[in-house]
Amino acid sequence: MLLKTLRLFVAFMSSAALAWAADPVVGTWKLNVSKSKFSPGPAPKESTRVYEARPEGLKVTVKTVQADGSAFTILITENYDGKDYPVVGSPDYDAVELKKVNEQVAEATLMHGHVVVAHATREISMDGKTMTITYKESPDRAHPVNNQGVYEKQ
Repeated sequence: MLLKTLRLFVAFMSSAALAWAADPVVGTWKLNVSKSKFSPGPAPKESTRVYEARPEGLKVTVKTVQADGSAFTILITENYDGKDYPVVGSPDYDAVELKKVNEQVAEATLMHGHVVVAHATREISMDGKTMTITYKESPDRAHPVNNQGVYEKQ
């Protein structure tokens, strides 16, 4: 019985790994600042996003160097199930809810203290080489942000 359970677990984990491996977002992406738009700005000096397929979900690490030279790292482990997942390292939000629209597009709702502060859409080009993230803060904020980051797969 234990061997049968172990086989089922391994089969499940293997199929989950294959499903994540097929996700075109998995990999390392670098921001192309010259192709991106940041309103109100300023643009960051650099940003790297690493998406890793894990049995517990998609692990995301975002390392950013701001225009003033300050740096921060955001860590998230999330799934495309519309549930809230904690965000570590962001001053602007502490939870994210992620939904897959199709194989190339995902939508995120970003929250701080259970209040929605922004929405983001992540779209990967059909050739899998470019990722565009459109990030819009709620319009009722003092200086709403409307950014479009263009990332290139490394």
